[in-house]
Amino acid sequence: MPDEQSISSKSMSDSMSTVDLCVVIIACNAQRTIRRTLVSVQGLASRVVVVDSGSTDETKSICTELSAEVVDHQWEGYGKQKQFALGLSESAWILSLDSDESLDKDLANEIRNVIQKNDPAINGYEMNRRLWFGDKEMYHTWQPEWKTRLVRKDKGRWIGNYHERLEVDGRVGRVEGLLIHDAITDTKDFILKQAMHGVQAAEVYFEEGKRGSFSKLLISPTATVFKHLVLGSAWLDGWQGWIAAFGSGLHATAKHMRLLELTRNSKQ
Repeated sequence: MPDEQSISSKSMSDSMSTVDLCVVIIACNAQRTIRRTLVSVQGLASRVVVVDSGSTDETKSICTELSAEVVDHQWEGYGKQKQFALGLSESAWILSLDSDESLDKDLANEIRNVIQKNDPAINGYEMNRRLWFGDKEMYHTWQPEWKTRLVRKDKGRWIGNYHERLEVDGRVGRVEGLLIHDAITDTKDFILKQAMHGVQAAEVYFEEGKRGSFSKLLISPTATVFKHLVLGSAWLDGWQGWIAAFGSGLHATAKHMRLLELTRNSKQ
């Protein structure tokens, strides 16, 4: 990953005046990445708010050091947490980020430009998120990954509580540049996260009425690995691409294992 100093210099636009933008970030125990996230929006946003769901590390102190507001809010799930954060903004535009996401120079400048232009026909913008595996930029794995993150106030809402998405009223444009996704530190960390997220996804899906089956447990993980490794060309990113693809398969395995268990228990 680029270091914080590098991102800081890259994220500053030609004009240092902020625009009518509030950045909202959800975080919990994010001391490894939150500084990079906050530095990347310095000089761009007029307000930065971090919604913290119970950090016990240095996350809050880093936020305070970098002049970000911290709002404590009990974890409600990804979609509801992000929707709560969205409602804290009074700015004309809102940029919604995770604590492991940061803007590169081009994306920061593009966001500044579209807000200053303020095209009345567009109420939201999507941007391409690029995964990093440790110090390696992944050019093929999960690419392109367009994410709607910039929205005009009162023109969008987060829906879904897992694999959540920002739904926008009206037209959505695109901005150039990259949303850097510092998601994978090493293989051990990735395996643990994928298994945990798979279990979380299953529990959300079960509450939404979805049910598990042996056939889904058999087919879904293999199909997921094939989709990312072969169809998505993750293998071109080297051994990290292989691990990312099989990690996605692990997520699918954990999800359908837990969903099957919940389904069987509900029938007894």
